[in-house]
Amino acid sequence: MSAQSAEASPNVRLLMWTLLIVYIFNFLDRQIVNILAEEISRDLNLSDAQIGLMTGLAFALFYTFLGIPIARYVDRPKTNRAHVITISLGVWSAMTAACGLAQNFVQLLLARIGVGVGEAGCTPAAHSLITDAVPAEKRASAMAFYGLGIPIGGLIGMVIGGTLNDFFGWRNAFLAVSIPGILFAFVLPFLLRDPGRHHLVAKAAPQQRFGTVLRQIMTNKSFVLVLLGASFTAFLSYGKGVWVVILFQRDFGLSAGQTGLWLGVITGLAGMLGTWGGGYLADRFGKADKRHILTAPALGMTLAAPLLFAAYVMQDWRLCLVLLIIPTTLNYFYYGPSYALAQQLVRPDQRAVATSLVIFGQNLIGLGLGPLFFGILSDAFKPMAGAESVRWVLYGAAWLGLLPAWFFWRASKRLKQDLPAA
Repeated sequence: MSAQSAEASPNVRLLMWTLLIVYIFNFLDRQIVNILAEEISRDLNLSDAQIGLMTGLAFALFYTFLGIPIARYVDRPKTNRAHVITISLGVWSAMTAACGLAQNFVQLLLARIGVGVGEAGCTPAAHSLITDAVPAEKRASAMAFYGLGIPIGGLIGMVIGGTLNDFFGWRNAFLAVSIPGILFAFVLPFLLRDPGRHHLVAKAAPQQRFGTVLRQIMTNKSFVLVLLGASFTAFLSYGKGVWVVILFQRDFGLSAGQTGLWLGVITGLAGMLGTWGGGYLADRFGKADKRHILTAPALGMTLAAPLLFAAYVMQDWRLCLVLLIIPTTLNYFYYGPSYALAQQLVRPDQRAVATSLVIFGQNLIGLGLGPLFFGILSDAFKPMAGAESVRWVLYGAAWLGLLPAWFFWRASKRLKQDLPAA
């Protein structure tokens, strides 16, 4: 999708491109730790469980629990959402630099917590801005365009982080990637403006209590199923994201730079195609039948499971890499439809909270528990599997992709009755 396809207005195009750049920095700083994890582990003598804690739960706990109160603040009519995003960018970029200054595991955990604190304010505010700026029939594509920040940021983080690690070490890699975000935080106020709320939001009654809003949102069965689907997708995605990188280094013997270049570029490009494709397919076929908003994620994840398993079985890293292309593309179909539906299935004054709930599930269940759970399993399998323990974990992760596929399929059956007529 081009920025123009989201909306004809130049202001909206600028908004979309600016938010995309911010989200690229978001995932660059979030995901660079994956390519550096094996080097950090060797330097600080970490177990696989500690790697999982560092790459996942330390970040996710504060990211998720802060996300909901920040979302409540974002939903207030007088809140300037652009200011929230600017402050968030500055904080998480500074804490990424702090990761590079860490001298032990505890300090690194605290710095990762700081990254999570900073990033908590970004996506709820960004999704709220997009929903107010883009018509309903184009929101899945717009959300997918914003979501391109995930694979692009991951790609850049893998390539640059791995290369910097090979030449200058993991600490300098953290310091180097933090600088662009810090600088952009000073430029952002001149580029990003809050376009204002829809009149329905601006004239809304005073905010309801959070418990009331939560009950109202969670009574929508389609929303709950989308939430579960997105959460378990993230559980597998973040878990596989860490450990497939380690597979290429530990089992295949590639350096961080080599892994970042090959795995980062291939999976990053596949992720971009899948993210864009999922939003495009949802908008095109969802017009005729609302059920088809979720057809691509449900079908794509079903087809991806056996392909992923075949990739992980390969003993040659080149064959593994080639076989990862199609399932990676298919597994990214979910982003645009999921977040667009999270906005459309609730009232306008509940949008940021709805987004924060999806983020809560994706990051607490996904980012928080995925890498940690797979790391614990890898440690448990080592007495039996030895160096192949990571590969064993990935075998199971491949087939577990059928679970979120089922959630998205069930949600698709209810969309006609749960989506507003408008």
